[in-house]
Amino acid sequence: MPLFLIAATPPEGPRDDMTGLAGSSNAFGFDLYRRLRANPGNLVVSPASVSTALAMAWGGAQGETAAQMKQVLHFDGPPAAAMQASGKITTALTDRSRPIVFRIANRLFGEKAYRFEPAFLEATRAAYGAALEPVDFRGAPEGARALINGWVEGQTEKRIRDLVPPGGVNAQTRLAIVNAIYFLGDWQEPFKKEATRPEPFFTSAAEKKDVPTMHHREHFRFVEKDGFKALELPYKGGSLSMLLVLPDRVDGLSALEHSLTAPGLDAVVKTLTSTRVVVALPKFEVNPPGSLSLGAVLQTMGMAAAFDRQQADFTGIANPSDPDDRLFISKVFHKAFVKVDEKGTEAAAATAVIMLRDGSAPPKEKPAEFRADHPFLFFIRDNASGMLLFMGRVADPSRK
Repeated sequence: MPLFLIAATPPEGPRDDMTGLAGSSNAFGFDLYRRLRANPGNLVVSPASVSTALAMAWGGAQGETAAQMKQVLHFDGPPAAAMQASGKITTALTDRSRPIVFRIANRLFGEKAYRFEPAFLEATRAAYGAALEPVDFRGAPEGARALINGWVEGQTEKRIRDLVPPGGVNAQTRLAIVNAIYFLGDWQEPFKKEATRPEPFFTSAAEKKDVPTMHHREHFRFVEKDGFKALELPYKGGSLSMLLVLPDRVDGLSALEHSLTAPGLDAVVKTLTSTRVVVALPKFEVNPPGSLSLGAVLQTMGMAAAFDRQQADFTGIANPSDPDDRLFISKVFHKAFVKVDEKGTEAAAATAVIMLRDGSAPPKEKPAEFRADHPFLFFIRDNASGMLLFMGRVADPSRK
């Protein structure tokens, strides 16, 4: 019977737990991004969101299903440890004393006539605050889909719409584990609107477009490496930052995407130093019309058993006496949004896993320059843990 999981970004725990979970999530995120980068144009994903959604399903997996998911997700300890750390990270990221808005919400939408394991329900409730809401997947799957999508819209200020597409759930669906994330943060050093003006952005070596480009001259953490530059723009309070990575060559993004890894990005962050930088950055919004379907990608990454109706073992979530009523993952949907302007950044994401039954330095004399006038990468990071909340590329700022 279908299990449906919509999740988003995990967040913070004791220091060791927090950094360990962040490392796992980031490694998984880069593995996933390498398989998605063949998609043309602008791209945004929330590795923390996808990782969290799958981690919640992993919490009820057994045997080879659990082993494969653990390997793909780069987890070390047992599911309980990951769930506990994720819950603690969530608590830290959503701390209302921070001068940013960061929300993570969780809900279980379960078939009203299906029995779930009490231990699983209690574990997800304790770690994620996810209460079980009975719905009628069997009799009214479209109504259940509308309810889930409406809940996600409400949690993300309507930035994530139609996460679950038509037909994404059906009468065989039994559970939707839903987690939605929303972020709104102002820059610590805002760009002045009067300094924004149209400037050329080279979408390729042969093509360019005039796009609204923001300008700033300030001390930021910056590094120039062989082949690329990296710039960190902190949000108010300093708990989160956007890291921009710009290849030197106009056509250098593909090679950069191919070579950059989670440890490599960590190494870049460690080399950033306070530098006076002249910044030119286009305003951009990445808002894809449809959800990414990740099922096939996750199977190629090594998670095949979870999608196999004969092999999947999620008896920790539900263990019906009839084998035909047992769960397997049928689809995974993910959708993310990010908007960057002079004031700051707005971002949101949600992930759905659908399961069916078997049926600082002194200033330089000459400031450094970071001119993002050709395709670049961006990462929104939790600075305490290093967790990547969002990652993506801007290939053409004139398009969403």
